[in-house]
Amino acid sequence: MGQTQRKMGSGQIRFMAPERGVNQLAVNAILNALWDLWAKVERKPLWQLVADMSPKELVRCIDFRYITDVLTPEQALEMLKQQQTTKHERMQLAKDSKAVPAYNTSVGWLGHSDDTVRKLLREATDQGFKHFKLKVGLGQDVDRKRLGLVREAVGDEGVLMTDVNQLWDVDIAIEYMSELLRSNPHLKPWFIEEPTAPDDVLGHAKIRKALKQHGCGVATGEHMNTRVLFKQLLQAEAVDVIQPDACRLAGVNELLSVMLLAAKFDVPILPHAGGAGMVELCSHLSTIDFVVVSGKKSVLEYTDHLHEAFEAPAKITSDGYHETPTTPGYSCDVKEAEFEKYEFPDGSFWKTDQGLKMANDPWRGCYGEQTS
Repeated sequence: MGQTQRKMGSGQIRFMAPERGVNQLAVNAILNALWDLWAKVERKPLWQLVADMSPKELVRCIDFRYITDVLTPEQALEMLKQQQTTKHERMQLAKDSKAVPAYNTSVGWLGHSDDTVRKLLREATDQGFKHFKLKVGLGQDVDRKRLGLVREAVGDEGVLMTDVNQLWDVDIAIEYMSELLRSNPHLKPWFIEEPTAPDDVLGHAKIRKALKQHGCGVATGEHMNTRVLFKQLLQAEAVDVIQPDACRLAGVNELLSVMLLAAKFDVPILPHAGGAGMVELCSHLSTIDFVVVSGKKSVLEYTDHLHEAFEAPAKITSDGYHETPTTPGYSCDVKEAEFEKYEFPDGSFWKTDQGLKMANDPWRGCYGEQTS
């Protein structure tokens, strides 16, 4: 599989956009499909396919080009061997759905009223959630109020996280978050996610250094589509958490290399799971990281929309853990009924008033104004 990744990203096509952009997304789609098929042939959920590999077999799945100055195949092999002695204990935790605690983002969307936030918080805490992420960037007063609502509801033991989706320049991020945290030290967020342009490694390092005095870390990664950027983030001590996306890097192959890099630098990895089908994929990835790579529990995002569209939908246990996938494959099979409804242009949705409006909109509803 490592050679497959290398060959798919090689040749003349590299001159279009080497390991980034549309080319990288296409490589991701094909590699993810191959991993899904491989796991189905072995009649195992993807996480278990990887967990059952020997360290040597797993290392052969990775293309180490461009990262050997930090992590060589030999070093990766030794890291994986060190986890072998206690792996069986973590395998059992995974089988018992005790491997991946969940954090909640559904309480924190910007469109929610205060009453809606309170209601969702009550439901989330009853479900066992202890980590909550909110969007910020609406202004100091609004952010302070919304974060205060959550802190009040979850108490000091609850963990708050904030996300601004790349909205700020570097110095604005420092100024905004510093003022927010100075004005209410009780908020104590774990991190600010995507405070600036995702490719700006040194910018993230500057923000992290400035916010450290306020006890707030920096997280990023969902829009990075190469292991090289993750390597540099870690080398520059620019992040407290990395958040790779299952559909941007070169499939499971490259995600394994990022997991190993994160483990070497002792930085937790919280895959980005904020879109349709992403929780399904990322529950495998976080399980792999815990059982095989880092040996440490982190937390994984859980959003509660569109799981019903999938044959093996993601679920949360009554005590706030992700249910470990048991269906063979990568949990990415969409129900046939969804294609019949939404496949463009013949699906039934595109005959409705809303569908016709969208189909006839040259911008497809995607205007040039960025919102958080």
